[in-house]
Amino acid sequence: MEFELNDEQQQLQERIRDFADRELAPGASQRDATAEFPAHAVKRLQEMGLFGLIFPARYGGGGKDFVSYITAVEELARVDASVTITLLAHTLCATHLDLFASHEQKERYLAPLVTGETIGAWALSEPEAGSDAGGIGTTALRDGEGWLLNGRKHFISNGSRAGVLVVMAKSDPSRGAKGISAFVLPGGVKGLEKGKNLEKLGYRSSDTVALLLKGLRLPAEALIGGENEGFTQAMQVLAAGRIGMAAMAVGIGRACLEQSIDYLQKRSAFGIKIAEFEALQWMVADMATELDAARLLTLRAARRKDCGVPFGREASMAKLYASEAAMRAALKAVQMHGGHGYTKAFPVERYFREAKLCEIGEGTSEVQRLVIARSYLKEVIKS
Repeated sequence: MEFELNDEQQQLQERIRDFADRELAPGASQRDATAEFPAHAVKRLQEMGLFGLIFPARYGGGGKDFVSYITAVEELARVDASVTITLLAHTLCATHLDLFASHEQKERYLAPLVTGETIGAWALSEPEAGSDAGGIGTTALRDGEGWLLNGRKHFISNGSRAGVLVVMAKSDPSRGAKGISAFVLPGGVKGLEKGKNLEKLGYRSSDTVALLLKGLRLPAEALIGGENEGFTQAMQVLAAGRIGMAAMAVGIGRACLEQSIDYLQKRSAFGIKIAEFEALQWMVADMATELDAARLLTLRAARRKDCGVPFGREASMAKLYASEAAMRAALKAVQMHGGHGYTKAFPVERYFREAKLCEIGEGTSEVQRLVIARSYLKEVIKS
């Protein structure tokens, strides 16, 4: 197990860090305040190859490893989590196509995603089906040679702006989770209605909408993989997505730590720098230690994925620990900033709001604990 980045990964890290500091940081708080979609930033990331970084070169991608991807995610999240989650959602869509789509589907849909022509969205969640992914109500019924989709999706990142969407629907409602299929469709298809950006606690400048599928007709070739294989596909996509979410949490936590250290060194109380207060030093120590542990868990999961060995449990462990470590770091950062931390004058207020989603998105902390525990219990039963 290697704990250090290689030269190429370090160069990518430096390049993304420089970009984030120069181009993302100046407008991040303003975009959050106005809920303005970071269109220019997204375009720049597409031009830099970030939206196709880990996908095959034959379709226009960068062909890089997953460790490179999480390294970039952490650097982006340290400055602007809304831009980062736009990338994460796009990657879910592209990953699903990369893993399970036919060559023809990849040429038509994956290629424009990884070359930066458009962005992707991945539609699983519904108003009544979040953690219970198998409980979705959207249906996909046979319609001649094709399919007829009806239902609602909710909390879909990039939903109103995506040029390509992967949608999960019940093709055999009698089979529950085993009756779900996955479909790929263009963003402008007839029968797809896109809602307005939701008013959210954080990630306000990211695009998060409801989708209405009303009499949406798709050809037979829109089916990804085999019929009723969608749930199994989605779980594999989510496992990879959880590593990305963990990396985003580490980036947010790191921003909390860096901003807090800067504040402690500048602020004085009782005639001395507050950085000299032992109670605050202990907070810094706890934040730094937990974030290092979170980064290592995330790196382990990513390396296992790159090595082609099972990584689902490790992804859940990384996502669970990193998200909760980021939330603890945000709480400490606000506390260390005192009253200033409770205002929008300092970015830790935004980090606090952004950290919370990491404990919810792509499987809540409670779901991760179930995944981890059941994995270990299954091993005990087998032995």
